[in-house]
Amino acid sequence: MTGPDRPRTQAAGGETSRRLHVYAGGLLRPGRIRRILTLAGLRPVLGLPGPEDPVGVWGRSPLAARAERMAARHASPLIRIEDAFLRSVRPGRAGDAPLGLLIDRRGVHFDPSVPSDLEHLLATHPFDDSALLQRARDGIGRLQAAYLSKYNIHDPTLPAPDPGYVLVVDQVKGDASIRHGGVAEGVFREMLAYARIEHPGARVLIKTHPETQSGHRPGHFGPQDTSDRVQLFTDPVSPWKLLEGAVGVYTVSSQLGFEAILAGHRPRVFGKPFYGGWGLTQDEAPVPRRSRTLTRAQLFAGAMLLYPTWYDPCRDRLCSFEEAVDQLEAEVRAWREDRHGHVAMGMRLWKRGPLQKVFGRERRMIFDDDPARAAARAAKTGRRLMVWAGKEALAPAAPALIRVEDGFLRSRGLGAALIPPLSLVTDDSGIYYDPGRESALERLIAAGPPPGGAARAERLIRTLRRDRLSKYNIGGALPDLPPGRRILVPGQVEDDASIEKGAGKIRTNLDLLRSVHSNHPGAVIVYKPHPDVEAGLRPGTVPEEDLAHLATVTARAADPIALIETCDEVWTMTSLMGFEALVRGKPVTCLGAPFYAGWGLTTDLGPLPDRRRARPDVAALAHAALIAYPRYFDPVSGRPCPPEVVAERLAHGPLPRPGPAMRALAKLQGLFASHAHLWR
Repeated sequence: MTGPDRPRTQAAGGETSRRLHVYAGGLLRPGRIRRILTLAGLRPVLGLPGPEDPVGVWGRSPLAARAERMAARHASPLIRIEDAFLRSVRPGRAGDAPLGLLIDRRGVHFDPSVPSDLEHLLATHPFDDSALLQRARDGIGRLQAAYLSKYNIHDPTLPAPDPGYVLVVDQVKGDASIRHGGVAEGVFREMLAYARIEHPGARVLIKTHPETQSGHRPGHFGPQDTSDRVQLFTDPVSPWKLLEGAVGVYTVSSQLGFEAILAGHRPRVFGKPFYGGWGLTQDEAPVPRRSRTLTRAQLFAGAMLLYPTWYDPCRDRLCSFEEAVDQLEAEVRAWREDRHGHVAMGMRLWKRGPLQKVFGRERRMIFDDDPARAAARAAKTGRRLMVWAGKEALAPAAPALIRVEDGFLRSRGLGAALIPPLSLVTDDSGIYYDPGRESALERLIAAGPPPGGAARAERLIRTLRRDRLSKYNIGGALPDLPPGRRILVPGQVEDDASIEKGAGKIRTNLDLLRSVHSNHPGAVIVYKPHPDVEAGLRPGTVPEEDLAHLATVTARAADPIALIETCDEVWTMTSLMGFEALVRGKPVTCLGAPFYAGWGLTTDLGPLPDRRRARPDVAALAHAALIAYPRYFDPVSGRPCPPEVVAERLAHGPLPRPGPAMRALAKLQGLFASHAHLWR
């Protein structure tokens, strides 16, 4: 069985645990690499190996010679270790740990003198499993859609040059793939000459290596190699965008050549990289023993799905390729959005600590509620201006405002009780609860999920249903409900922004109940008051005499998910419980215009924006709302994370508890409920 739900739990050779003798600090010292090896069944240790004890070395590094001598002297098997082909946000020399390792018992993928495990896999695996190949096709599409590469310090918003150029890929001097790849020193100049001769009149872009751009290591080309037709290209444009506009790709052994294949090119290859020789490249230095022809999906399946050992840093376990991409997506998104920093307005004091953890990892956030001063500080420092959604009046003229709100898998406990959120949404055009203008969530719903996204959303939906997860996860006893057709009516906070912006003519809980009662006089009407209203913290109370007449049952302090499961349908103004009912297969009637209305999935009785014309299924809606739109924060590892990690934390823990000061402040809120503006 193969699939994204099955993590790798053994090393490539299948053993459960054995000592790996190493003689380099990078493999021995505590950290990500040592942890991955240990989880893969190889525990790094010092000392002399026995005949069956493996010796570990890092690729073909200069420091590997000692370990190679030890392995030869003691007749011990040698294991070579390298970074996986999807590594991190920044290069390793910038301090980022890898998301996976290549653990090879035969050789190393970039040294063609000896067949590596990867070459053996590509040469012998049948690659006839349709599920495996579909995973590969989805993986290729997903990397392209999210602009993910081995390193990810590029900016996907930057445009590529006008199409029609030839792309020549530079590499860092002294790289092991060059030293051990049978490549002569002058091959880079030869490659450039070929590119110019074979494409007369075309522009030639020399793409510099990310480590060269960052100043860590020099490349082979410099200003002396430029001319009226040839230029160095150092802009941090996404490799996928560069490949889109190229009419030819020339490389020695760069991974960009592998990505060129995935993008549909047939690159001209002057070295002997792992992806050369399988019928997908023009090889100037072919490896004679590689005679098999592979498809792009087969090459990807071997190199990305079967060969690497992937790691989940939040859950501290080995994982599938898909789970590694989930994590990398979260980390890359956080880096892209936060690298310039933020100046934030309208953020209550108790929220600032959690916000700093989520948005301040790259540069610490600046909090300033003075609109003019905040805007000036943002402009001066190159930061983005951020405001809590609903408080945009603080910055009416801000040109590029980022709005922040709680996400839809928020916490175990209420925000009104000062429980910090595990998910937050950011929106640069609107906000999800305001149908008066297009939000980023609407665009995501209309665009549909990326390759593999619908299947991922279906898996997440199954998790939510199995673990009975909701936005706040506060639980509660289920009251006795009489038989009949049960209609669940979730109450809302009547001064909430979603009511102010998204409700129609019916804007109060009392009028909502009246509407349901008049449309379904014989139904069992189950009214669920909003937790903040029950706690006396927000307005929305329905008088008891009206409740007695309009509601069959008032489910106070009841588990909302249990209510959804036991009722037959939901009627709501704009409550998120309508969305939570949709993902559980329940019919939903909307009297307002929440984000999930107007797409053909609900019965809509309120006014809706005409622009909602796409017809997604529930999985596509869930992908947009639960995966693509929010950002998630893992309170255990302190890292950006995918929604699957937060779902696991909410279902099984661990979750940090608010400190004594927060608990005391939450109690004070109850005393000052009529002055909620002081703490909201």
